Amino acid sequence: MADVRQLKIAAAKKALDYVNNGMRLGIGTGSTVEEFIRLLAARVVQGLEIIGIPTSERSMTLCHELAVPIATLDEMPEVDLTIDGADEIGPHLSLIKGGGGALLYEKIVAAASKKMLVIADESKVVETLGAFPLPIEVNIFGLEATGRAIKKVAAALDLSGKIKLRMKNNVSFVTDGGHFILDASFSHIPAPEILSRNLFTIPGIVEHGLFLRLASCAIIAGEDGNIRVIEAQDL
Repeated sequence: MADVRQLKIAAAKKALDYVNNGMRLGIGTGSTVEEFIRLLAARVVQGLEIIGIPTSERSMTLCHELAVPIATLDEMPEVDLTIDGADEIGPHLSLIKGGGGALLYEKIVAAASKKMLVIADESKVVETLGAFPLPIEVNIFGLEATGRAIKKVAAALDLSGKIKLRMKNNVSFVTDGGHFILDASFSHIPAPEILSRNLFTIPGIVEHGLFLRLASCAIIAGEDGNIRVIEAQDL
């Protein structure tokens, strides 16, 4: 039985098959993507020419350390392919993302990309989204009012559960964009499209971690050593 890191490496290695010379490559955030960055750096040393567009300070720092060429999205606003991880992968490649706190930048880059490829181990695949708390990035101003509005939206959809302000080292976690994150433990989200639309009616919400109709492909590494490729067009 492979350990979790080996599964992440296996998925990341397969993702390299989708990277072509000259690509403008969106680079996501998280532990699986970090394995991808390390493998990508080795290919760059061998002569692969790409420009990476990192979605977080964390990924940008690792790219710098490993000499992966990078640019900003403003410098390269059209992206060929984004490779990113996910906290959950549900039906039709619906995703929950944002466990690493970079959901806003991740979604901006994904939306600017021709394709989005998700890499993960099989533990991230679920029948219904929601067991992983949904990250909701919010403006610092009016935090209490925004939290109450989220609860009302959730209740209207028969969703319940604790909504907690994300903390790090005993202080409020602040995203790269300067916002807070509320983690909503709904347990299950049977209608993610409706929840997504309704959350966006709340002025204090900057972005949320439901990534819907963005992923075009997912690479899933299984404990049996098999790699499963799920194409959105095949669903």
